Amino acid sequence: MQKLSLSQSLQQKLSPQQIQFIKLLQIPTVELDARIEEELEINPALEEGADDDHEQKEDDSFDDDYDDDVKDRNEDLDIDTYLQGEDYAGYKMQGDGNYNEEERDMPLATSSSLADSLLQQFGYMQLTEEQRVIGLQLIGSIETDGYIRRSMQAIVNDLAFSQNIFTDTDEIEEVLHKIQSFDPAGIAARTLQECLLLQLHRKDQTEPYNVLAIRIIEDFFDEFSKKHYDKIQRRLNISDDSLKKVVDIIIKLNPKPGSVEGESSTAQYLIPDFILVNASGKLELSLNSKNAPELRISRSFADMLDTYDKSSKQNKTLKETVTFVKQKLDAAKWFIDAIKQRQQTLLRTMNAIVRFQYDFFLTGDESRLRPMILKDIATLIDMDVSTVSRVANSKAVQTEFGIYPLKYFFSEGIATDSGEDVSSREVKNILREMIDNEPKLNPLSDDKLEKILNDRGYNIARRTVAKYREQLNIPVARLRKQL
Repeated sequence: MQKLSLSQSLQQKLSPQQIQFIKLLQIPTVELDARIEEELEINPALEEGADDDHEQKEDDSFDDDYDDDVKDRNEDLDIDTYLQGEDYAGYKMQGDGNYNEEERDMPLATSSSLADSLLQQFGYMQLTEEQRVIGLQLIGSIETDGYIRRSMQAIVNDLAFSQNIFTDTDEIEEVLHKIQSFDPAGIAARTLQECLLLQLHRKDQTEPYNVLAIRIIEDFFDEFSKKHYDKIQRRLNISDDSLKKVVDIIIKLNPKPGSVEGESSTAQYLIPDFILVNASGKLELSLNSKNAPELRISRSFADMLDTYDKSSKQNKTLKETVTFVKQKLDAAKWFIDAIKQRQQTLLRTMNAIVRFQYDFFLTGDESRLRPMILKDIATLIDMDVSTVSRVANSKAVQTEFGIYPLKYFFSEGIATDSGEDVSSREVKNILREMIDNEPKLNPLSDDKLEKILNDRGYNIARRTVAKYREQLNIPVARLRKQL
């Protein structure tokens, strides 16, 4: 027998407006313009420009005539007429029938992708129809870095199933070798070793160091990749000077030949969200002006509601029109409020960070950075940690010492012999300095780095040294060895 039961549960759900605000909060300034443009396109009740509360009204006689005219037309108002009645023809609309200005061709920058470049070179080759299909399949298998990582047998199977061409790996490799002769050198390699050899074989083979470089990559690639130079020297019986010249040749090769073609030359600029200036010893914080756009409610949409209030309210079509207008007005009001709330949240969060790291922002000395976590700032501004995280993860501040991402100022604390906590950022800077000044022929291991840091008063374990080194993108000691 089934039993009916009643239970209570407490659940937290975000409204659509809250979700939209969260998305609006976490986007950086550089993307805010695009988001506002998108909202302006989909919501005609939202306009750019300051909301002028002191704008002078039309004279009373004109208003009376206007109201009487609207009342006469209320019964005939149709939502379809409203939606289609706007006439923008003739005002800077290129391609419009009333646009009489002379059309000008605008120069556009063009660039070819890696695939375009390879297909162009492929078109000059004398091949059979079957080889042409195989070549196109191989070019389509080249990844963005210039490598083919699919096995030859897999490509054989692809051709059999998709092109109904039955071939073998020998014929595939024959066409592959032709493609590997294309520019850039090293293209269509299957491994790093093959990529380097393809580039070395194009060099002058009468130069003895080029020939020696080929032999090292062919026979001692594993030792070379692990920088076991002493083993290579013993096996080949070459001098330090000869080995150094050969290594210089190899390290100048391109390990990712696909990056040569199709790269955008457009410069990327970092736009700060905050601007912090030192005014005679006093720090002054302001938002980037792009974070404070001037938006307002469309006056014509607001007037439509007033018109409806003065009408008889009996026309069904008019009611549908006003419902549409009210939805757009509500959405526009919410978006303007969300932008203002975003500004307030950004300023509250950044002001708290400035107070916490005041000494650093005053001097620019990284040793003045204090250990700081998200919870510290969340407590100061009485907000949730997730809100602070959304602000910190995608924003930057411009100071007199450069532009810094906000997450740069968040770090854990490391205890010292004096009992104080220092920022892990300070320890990382010391670690980088130690590695920069280490003997290049005999780099410092993590154990040695740990001992030196402990001698300087930083209580840090070897595993923490390894973690910080990896965060700094510094390889292990063996791979830092240089001749």
